[in-house]
Amino acid sequence: MKRILLMNGPNLNMLGIREPGIYGTDTLDVIEREFCEHAAARGATAECFQSNHEGALIDRLHAAHGHCDGIVYNPGAHTHYSYALRDAVAAIDVPVVEVHISDINSREEFRRISVIAPECVAQISGRGRQGYLDALDLLLEEA
Repeated sequence: MKRILLMNGPNLNMLGIREPGIYGTDTLDVIEREFCEHAAARGATAECFQSNHEGALIDRLHAAHGHCDGIVYNPGAHTHYSYALRDAVAAIDVPVVEVHISDINSREEFRRISVIAPECVAQISGRGRQGYLDALDLLLEEA
């Protein structure tokens, strides 16, 4: 059975409250529940982790090495500047799909740059919560 980690970075715990015109009204709990149900329906197990702290996210990526078969990761604002998280993704031998709820390529200029994406197997952006499920499907098809 494939083991998939869903990781969400800073401010994603505020989904449903934070800028609903951009991020929608679904909470992180809804996204995580749907993700876990979708994983189970596909014969996989899922674990969810969210932190507003860069070091905690790095530690969780490191812990995934040898224990997870894939990671779906929404790095939030860390996408645009965290070389430490980019290096953590590069350091582990686990395929990672970067996910964004909004279409980062049609937003502010600084949001169009991802320092993490080059270390990922794919990036999914602008599909709302469906993007998480698409990323999960992609990992399960490649595994």
